[in-house]
Amino acid sequence: MKTKDALSALSALAHDSRLAVFRLLVQAGPAGVAASKIAEQLAIPPSSLSFHLKELNHAGMVTATQDGRSIIYAAQFSTMNDLLAYLTENCCGGTPCTPTGCTPATDNPKEVS
Repeated sequence: MKTKDALSALSALAHDSRLAVFRLLVQAGPAGVAASKIAEQLAIPPSSLSFHLKELNHAGMVTATQDGRSIIYAAQFSTMNDLLAYLTENCCGGTPCTPTGCTPATDNPKEVS
């Protein structure tokens, strides 16, 4: 992932409504959720939701698929994983992270260049 793509994804997620939508879509999995159900579950007015979904879609964080009269939105897991990899690329100073997360060694801090 390029820095500009990471910035676009982080910017899209940097709003409470968009973050809530994305988290809902992650929980829903690849099947996604209809826009009307997202609005209902999160109590977001449809006009506001449309704007937020457009921002998430533009950043590549969600996909939109027409299903009859509904639009089904789903989290774009590949973009999410790319963003996580970008953010943790040099985690732990090159030491493999544990399954429970990143825990950098504190006994020999490395200087960041």
